[in-house]
Amino acid sequence: MSPRRNRQRGGAKPAERAEGDRYGLEQTAEWRGEEWVVRHVGGGGAAKHYRCPGCDQEIPPGVPHVVAWPQLGDVDDRRHWHKACWNARDRRSARLQRSRNAPRY
Repeated sequence: MSPRRNRQRGGAKPAERAEGDRYGLEQTAEWRGEEWVVRHVGGGGAAKHYRCPGCDQEIPPGVPHVVAWPQLGDVDDRRHWHKACWNARDRRSARLQRSRNAPRY
């Protein structure tokens, strides 16, 4: 007896993602009385180092995270958060103290 085939023979190929959908689905969330656009970025879409505003720690490349910005904001208003920090954003302080030698980016 030969093994079962799990792949389809011929037929239509799955539709390719559009360029704007490369990072994932966008959702809206209410925070601080403002509408925010939230996008979940997988590990493959994270290519640079980012600084999380929730914990002030670095998000290295390849780590899944969340990108959020005000709905009426600009590209410069985007912030990259750890998923846990975004979920706990109401419990996080916005005024974190950095040491003198900590980089600001």
